[in-house]
Amino acid sequence: MNRLPILACLGLLGLPLPAMALEAGPSSPQQAETEGWLQLQISNQAASPIPQTATATERELAMQRWLRKFNYDIPDLFEQGQEGHIQSSN
Repeated sequence: MNRLPILACLGLLGLPLPAMALEAGPSSPQQAETEGWLQLQISNQAASPIPQTATATERELAMQRWLRKFNYDIPDLFEQGQEGHIQSSN
């Protein structure tokens, strides 16, 4: 009798065991803090009772600023060491 198929089937049955060995919950205090903030946002418990509105002028200025961003070309490559430096086109 060939034992190879039987051993292969037993090996496949054991594959999920390492995944079940992981403990539930966050793996670090930072992850726990992040998950806490995400749950706070999802639950909407800390939402302000005062709705935040914008005037028509504020909305128009925000739209103009958003549209101006399309006037700048995205470079094909970013040079190392040039972070934070802006070349003027004057």
